[in-house]
Amino acid sequence: MYGVTSIYFAGVMVRLMLVLAPIMCILGGIAVHGIITGYMRNVEEKPDIKETKATTQQQKSKREKSADNNYPFKSEIAHLVIGMITIFLVSYVFHCTWVTSEAYSSPSIVLAARGGQGGRVIFDDFREAYYWLRQNTHEDAKIMSWWDYGYQITAMANRTVLVDNNTWNNTHISRVGQAMASPEDHAYEIMQELDVDYVLVIFGGVTGYSSDDINKFLWMVRIGGSTPEGAHIKESDYFTKNGEYRVDKEASSTMKNCLMYKLCYYRFGGIMTEQGLGTGYDRVRRAEIGNKDFELEHLEEAYTTEHWIVRIYRVKKPNNRGL
Repeated sequence: MYGVTSIYFAGVMVRLMLVLAPIMCILGGIAVHGIITGYMRNVEEKPDIKETKATTQQQKSKREKSADNNYPFKSEIAHLVIGMITIFLVSYVFHCTWVTSEAYSSPSIVLAARGGQGGRVIFDDFREAYYWLRQNTHEDAKIMSWWDYGYQITAMANRTVLVDNNTWNNTHISRVGQAMASPEDHAYEIMQELDVDYVLVIFGGVTGYSSDDINKFLWMVRIGGSTPEGAHIKESDYFTKNGEYRVDKEASSTMKNCLMYKLCYYRFGGIMTEQGLGTGYDRVRRAEIGNKDFELEHLEEAYTTEHWIVRIYRVKKPNNRGL
């Protein structure tokens, strides 16, 4: 029952794979034990050197009589299968150790990649950005970002966030999604409503980091349009006429004018990322962006990390009208 329910819930939510792992290890061990036990019965022991000729003759006659009931080379086949299983299990231990050291032991906050010459390249942009926030913003500053980075900003930058990994209020998360998916003017109104001081976005177009906010953006659109306040946000508006999600010149006008697009690609149109492919080439989407020449009206760039992975913008204060 535990195994069946674990398979179901792991299929529903990939994070529950941790619940599935223990029972799969237990069931796998039982299966391997059953296979090895079955073949161990066919492994024949070598006869004792001191065994008498009479005993040998008796065993030989017994084997000849039962030859019709046994397949040939059963002992050799049993040794072969057991040896193969042993080699597989030992190699799997080394494989698991390697995967753990390469994939699971590295913190997601510090990224690593292989350079053109095979050397290890470290991207420490997250800690760089959080340190900047901690040192250069006032203590009660409110940071608007997608909920994925809420815990990190709170713990490492010691600043208040609007949403984090433990936010259960779907309306609140939806409001942040609406701001990211709206044009700058409308997004500014939402940010004023939420009393936002800084906006933080993750961008991988320079380094090729694929887990950035542009790739997550459709979820912001869906969640943003799931409440009555976001009824004007339609997911189809962010696709091309052919139903494609693109950032190049074929992208929809809604996509090219939304806040997320502008915050990620601000000043990116003048950056050369790949030789011979022109400026503004996004290495994740593998396309040259369609909107290069634009300025921000209600936000200003406060800080961009060394590899452009984290970009922080300061929200301008509203003008004092009537003075």
